[in-house]
Amino acid sequence: QVLPVESGGGLVQAGGSLRLSCAPSGRTFSPYIVGWFRQAPGKEREFVAAVNWDGANTYYADSMRGRFTIARDNAVSPVFLQIDSLKPEDTATYYCAYAWDRGDFTDTVAASLPVTYASWGQGTQVTVSP
Repeated sequence: QVLPVESGGGLVQAGGSLRLSCAPSGRTFSPYIVGWFRQAPGKEREFVAAVNWDGANTYYADSMRGRFTIARDNAVSPVFLQIDSLKPEDTATYYCAYAWDRGDFTDTVAASLPVTYASWGQGTQVTVSP
């Protein structure tokens, strides 16, 4: 099974930036959708952003628009999540996930649901100090 592997997390001061990366373990495959979620202690996992297989279509949670940018160069490149103007409330474990099935991704709904994704990474910790 090909699993996503996240990297790029760390400790950063408020106002700073981080670039998270998600790449497949083992052989290179192109999942149909790659999503980023985050989970803070004591809170539910929440959708951040997603991108389709070739990078042409992106999806964002409304609350994430502006400071979060998801991108990939092509179907086999890693997927990056750029986070700017970090805030202490961005502190969370950030997870990358792969969706393999071609569903209805004409809007953000399907891309925002954890059940859409079959493969999950172990997560990378982002900690933002005041």
